[in-house]
Amino acid sequence: MSTLYQDALRRGQEAARAAILDRAIALLVEEGSAALTMRRIATEIGASTKVLYTMFGGKDGLADALYREGFARLRRAQERVPRTADPLAHLDHLGTAYRRHALAEPAYYRVMFEQAVPGYRPSAEALAVAATAFDTSVAAVAACIEAGVFRPGDAQEISKLLWAAAHGAVSLELAGHFPPDTAARYYEALMTAVGHAFLAQPAPMTGQGTTGQGTTDQSATDQGRNA
Repeated sequence: MSTLYQDALRRGQEAARAAILDRAIALLVEEGSAALTMRRIATEIGASTKVLYTMFGGKDGLADALYREGFARLRRAQERVPRTADPLAHLDHLGTAYRRHALAEPAYYRVMFEQAVPGYRPSAEALAVAATAFDTSVAAVAACIEAGVFRPGDAQEISKLLWAAAHGAVSLELAGHFPPDTAARYYEALMTAVGHAFLAQPAPMTGQGTTGQGTTDQSATDQGRNA
């Protein structure tokens, strides 16, 4: 009978690496950071510790790989969002995808943002890799500025402010502070309010904006385009 590692290795090195990280993140969730040892993970996946040390170098390298993998998955989730002719709608969809991805990958989200592995601090290089997860958002904000929907400004800075709002709402939801029946509405209201601040010609808010990073109601969208 083949092991989890052997099964994954038949699909290639990247599949094997992903299998190791998935098992590591599962152990982190199920038993906490104390279970995140090279020996324990090797036993779980059916590989030698030498394989893990060769691939990650040690526990710190494994934590770094989990951190980077979390942001890589977020980047792919953002890149999968179809583009639309409406730049504000596209930004809205990116925001919706951000929340959906965080709720689907809560363990990785905690490694990325909540120091789930005690003692691990991302290096400058790891932080730079993490920042690329938001390239799609920055481009979407730039498109809103170019189209006259948003007033002129620094697209990267605006994207970070939208991210800060989205992250705050999602973190509270994951921690249980926002009940499931109201969390989506709270997220929508917050992102509508933040996005409204950047419109070229803000319209009165109706409270009916769509969920997402930097969005507001349709009348505000139309006014921004006509600016």
